[in-house]
Amino acid sequence: MSDYIFLFDMDSTITRKEVLPEISAKIGRLAEMRHLTEATMRGELPFKTSFMKRVNILSDVPVSEVSELVSNIDLNPAITQFISDNRDRCYVVTGNLDIWINGLMKKIGMKHHYYCSKAEVENDHITKIISVVDKELTVKQFVQPLVVIGDGDNDSGMARLADVAIGFGGVRDIAPSLLRNIDYAFYNDKKCAEFLNKLL
Repeated sequence: MSDYIFLFDMDSTITRKEVLPEISAKIGRLAEMRHLTEATMRGELPFKTSFMKRVNILSDVPVSEVSELVSNIDLNPAITQFISDNRDRCYVVTGNLDIWINGLMKKIGMKHHYYCSKAEVENDHITKIISVVDKELTVKQFVQPLVVIGDGDNDSGMARLADVAIGFGGVRDIAPSLLRNIDYAFYNDKKCAEFLNKLL
């Protein structure tokens, strides 16, 4: 049995959709959000800068409404099942805000197994962004061998530090910068989960 810890990106890895564009569609600002998201995933815009702009777009949407949408978003079933079966060795590392993803993390059994950005809330609206997660710094905190699974440019730092780096392109194209730093690429969540199970 290996000692690997498995670190998963959330958007388009665990979920079948990008969370922020999904929410922005509800308020008629999808085109603006999609442009920012795509530019970020390709590495054309720093994640922190882009994230702050994207949060600002959604600042008028009640936190409870966003949380409910995220909790019910479609998931990649085989990857989610792997996490459920091995939750003691799995962690989610996502740029998304704690106040938006708490419900989903609880739903997939990751309530105490995720790292994310944080915000303050008052009267069901975001009042302040406290921190934006740095995925590469988060990965550096782990002491056991790591398997990293992601799809975007902001997963590249995690991939460089991983013992086994996996790109998942089942929802969207794997970012070019990530492709340069991975050992394996999968375009089907069942095939990806089968490979992960071989690493246990």
